Amino acid sequence: MSTIAFLGTGLLGSGFVEAACARGETVRVWNRTATKAAALAAHGAVPCATPAEAVRGVERVHLVLRDDDSVDEVLAAARSALGAETIILDHTTTLPVRTAARAAALARDGVRYLHCPVFMAPAAARNRQGIILVAGPSALHAQVAEVLAGMTGRVEYLGERTDLAAVHKLLGNAMIVTMAGGFADVLAIAAASGVSAAEAQHLFTVFSPAGMITGARGTAMVKGDYTPSFELSMARKDVRLMMETAGAAGQPLAVLPGLAARMDALIARGFGERDSAVLSVDAVGEKAAVVR
Repeated sequence: MSTIAFLGTGLLGSGFVEAACARGETVRVWNRTATKAAALAAHGAVPCATPAEAVRGVERVHLVLRDDDSVDEVLAAARSALGAETIILDHTTTLPVRTAARAAALARDGVRYLHCPVFMAPAAARNRQGIILVAGPSALHAQVAEVLAGMTGRVEYLGERTDLAAVHKLLGNAMIVTMAGGFADVLAIAAASGVSAAEAQHLFTVFSPAGMITGARGTAMVKGDYTPSFELSMARKDVRLMMETAGAAGQPLAVLPGLAARMDALIARGFGERDSAVLSVDAVGEKAAVVR
């Protein structure tokens, strides 16, 4: 079995480390908060005092950090100890433009780097579930494809464009946090109306609007087909009713006020009689927004 390093042992990083130790790999770990790395010794990991100590002589380095700044800082601290053949697999959610710049700079210096952000919670990391996205050199991906497959339920290689995994991770997280905010607003409207949260949730066992958005309406949005079936002006009226219901009971809303402002702007531009899918018009191009 190989010797690898994990730099960053928060919730997700710790899940990965526990799984790697269970597979029999020799795992060195470093974390800015040393006690988090030290706790993984119980699973067989070797805590290290510095990033350089952790990466010296290892086959792979896995980064599971907070953001771009932490990635750059930790890489700088580890660089002097990286071997020529060491592969860096960066699982951090980062800004696409900075990811591309980082990948280019590392490639110029001969550092072998792949951006591999994930859709998985700590429990999924322990149980090899979820999704790993990968973008970067295909030859490098081929060398670690088996390793990545052993870490997750599914690996999606997106190609050689080095920022694509970063872009797709933001796309997925945008849907996750928007839906969470939307459901929070659902519960706020329910509370304002004397309906329990559990009762409100039950509605979605018989009605699946998320499937509609990623299915038929999402397809219409992608194609720029705004043939009306649920006019934007009518959707805006419904949003007004939602906001008035929650507001009367003093319930704060997470998503609907911003959505209302966007709808108002589009209605002012003459899109009120188009389908509510026209919310995507600026993304797909106004030329596609044709009433049929």
